[in-house]
Amino acid sequence: MRPLDLIARLNENFTQLQERLTDLQSLLTDAHWLTGRVFELPEVEKGREHDPVTDIPVIQHLGPLALSRGLNHFQRMFIYHQNQNSSAKAAIRLPGALCFDVDEPMLADVLALTAQINGLKAELTHMITVESALPPEQRFEFVHTHLRGLKTLSAYRALQVIVDPWSVRFGWANKQIIKNLTREEVLVMLKKSLEAGRAVPPYSKEQWSEKIRQEMDVIGKLPPDIPLKIKRPVKVQPIARVWYQEQQRQIQYACPSPLIVLCRRRSGAPVPQLGELTDYHRDGIRHKYKPASRPAHIIIERLHLYVVED
Repeated sequence: MRPLDLIARLNENFTQLQERLTDLQSLLTDAHWLTGRVFELPEVEKGREHDPVTDIPVIQHLGPLALSRGLNHFQRMFIYHQNQNSSAKAAIRLPGALCFDVDEPMLADVLALTAQINGLKAELTHMITVESALPPEQRFEFVHTHLRGLKTLSAYRALQVIVDPWSVRFGWANKQIIKNLTREEVLVMLKKSLEAGRAVPPYSKEQWSEKIRQEMDVIGKLPPDIPLKIKRPVKVQPIARVWYQEQQRQIQYACPSPLIVLCRRRSGAPVPQLGELTDYHRDGIRHKYKPASRPAHIIIERLHLYVVED
């Protein structure tokens, strides 16, 4: 694929995405509004993207204001949609739920349009992250050359539609990614990084290669059967816990944007009960059950790689 072909497709895709999002806003504006809540979170300041998150204050919006803010949020995909001092690297989040009364034709229209939007978002993601063949540190320049000011985190984010829930409750997810590895798997991972031949700021290409070689040397000196694991914290995220009465089932959804909730009132579906998202305080978290983990010490800090002790 020639670069010019990719750029033309990229622009055509994004134009279609904006048009379909405008169509969705019109469609939902004309739908029968039931209820809704959205929760405004503070934007991340420039230079503080990697700071530990200990507290997140929440501002709740209800009724018509929730509807207006929620529908506008789906189209907030550019840097100029945020405050001047906010980070361009952090996504803008607005958890919540927007509830509409729909008949079967309206249900089909919304599902078809959101599926089309999510398909365009997936294509956009693939073009930027795969077809461009660019390493992550070079994608920013590529995107902002052809779609100036685009926040890819917001553009990639799929819309979530749920149908006929009984209730929607909100909370926070604060977890860690844990992956168990062998010494050989880590060496293969480091070798791929070395062969990529990239420069990772603030290192030059040569300095970065030397750093990886040193890490390979450290891992190579470990016993072949030593247990290793990556234990990387994931930043706290808003979630929605949705209860479906007929199935007697609860499903948890990531909730960085408002859920689009479609209720077939003519078929007996209830107006869902909506919970509240309270302020996040890390020190106030109480785990119902936290299994004991084996002791471990870190060996490569940038990879969050640990040696598991006996």
